[in-house]
Amino acid sequence: MKQTESIQHKIFNLPTLIKQVASWRILGKTVAFTNGCFDILHEGHIFSLSQAAKCADYLIVGVNSDLSIKRLKGDERPINHEQSRSLLLASLLVTDAVVIFNEDTPLQLITAILPDVLVKGGDYTIEEIVGAKEVIANGGKVVINPIVEGFSTTAIIEKFKS
Repeated sequence: MKQTESIQHKIFNLPTLIKQVASWRILGKTVAFTNGCFDILHEGHIFSLSQAAKCADYLIVGVNSDLSIKRLKGDERPINHEQSRSLLLASLLVTDAVVIFNEDTPLQLITAILPDVLVKGGDYTIEEIVGAKEVIANGGKVVINPIVEGFSTTAIIEKFKS
């Protein structure tokens, strides 16, 4: 029998997540962090998350809130609300924790968690990655994963509009 009740337990608020990270660290485990909107989950997301999960013992995924996405991408977004996006991400085997953030960037989350590895997609440089200098200053590292060409939420939305 599948343990489906554990899916909801993978969605954290920040104070609870900080306690969870502390318990992982007591066990000597490493933590990776990545973030995004994940508005319409697609193959590119799965690849990126799978690569991020290989970087540490535990993977935390920061998810932009609905309000954050509206500010960043406009009033027509998000397509799926934050609870739905979080639940989908939490249901993935590669994801150990999901946390929603309201800010435009995950800097507050990153500085609170200080992951061992900060992971972003290949469309960024280290200088552009929010939280990179903080993670590196704390002894962590930044990993930039390649982008899977041909997959983007914006392209999916445009396809349905035409």
